[in-house]
Amino acid sequence: MKAYKVFNPDWTCRGFKYEIGKEYKIKGKPILCKKGFHACRKVSDCFSYYSFDTTNKVAEVELLGDIVGVEEDKLCTNHIKIVRELSWAEMLEIANSGNGNSGNGNSGNGNSGNWNSGNWNSGNCNSGNGNSGNWNSGNWNSGDRNSGNGNSGNWNSGDRNSGNGNSGNWNSGNGNSGIFNTDEPFIRMFNKQTKLKRRDIDIPLFLYFDLTSFISYDYATEEERVKYKNEIETCGGFLRTLSYKEAFSRAWRNASDEERDKVKNLPNFDADIFFEISGIKVS
Repeated sequence: MKAYKVFNPDWTCRGFKYEIGKEYKIKGKPILCKKGFHACRKVSDCFSYYSFDTTNKVAEVELLGDIVGVEEDKLCTNHIKIVRELSWAEMLEIANSGNGNSGNGNSGNGNSGNWNSGNWNSGNCNSGNGNSGNWNSGNWNSGDRNSGNGNSGNWNSGDRNSGNGNSGNWNSGNGNSGIFNTDEPFIRMFNKQTKLKRRDIDIPLFLYFDLTSFISYDYATEEERVKYKNEIETCGGFLRTLSYKEAFSRAWRNASDEERDKVKNLPNFDADIFFEISGIKVS
């Protein structure tokens, strides 16, 4: 049976490493969420429970052994073959030809809101992907009317702002970047002017964090195991929405010492301002 599976960027899933073209077997009968190799009947179902992140790998797989869940979207087998990797363009084409919308007027997949043209939105009128707010044209926003990405505030055209009306990035205030400018100004950092342009500053990659996190059964609370029972049985976990500071702290914890030092070496670095924005104390 053909199915789809999402992996981490290093081709691991729940600590197990896979390779394209190889087959994997376990002894005994498969048991959903407990024993076996899991996959989804529709590629769009994978991203209801796995971060919609272009660094992740998506593959077409073949379930060759005993299969459980054949009458549902969740599947588990004791014998799986990793057939081929799907490009993200191909994955989106396959996903957009399916169904799975519970709202109205959706042209994407996995939407629980209404009038979304993107995928996996729980809000309304989104043209991006993975939004829990409304009227977003960007991706992974939990606020409203954002055209950027990863914003928890409103009306942001930049990325990962917790304030409102920002066109820059990582702002907790409002209306940063000025109005009606056509030139490229020197960038302000930590509430002070620099003599540098944005392109001159090395921003650590871990600061491009998402506001959702994939939580497996083992790390879910008892309440979450009940609330997200179907999601956990389908792909072994669910997407937990994080607050802005929770996501920031998680990214900081997972960053290397070198990446953290890059933050502390940013122009005008101010530990108090950084704490106000991120909730992280830096010595």
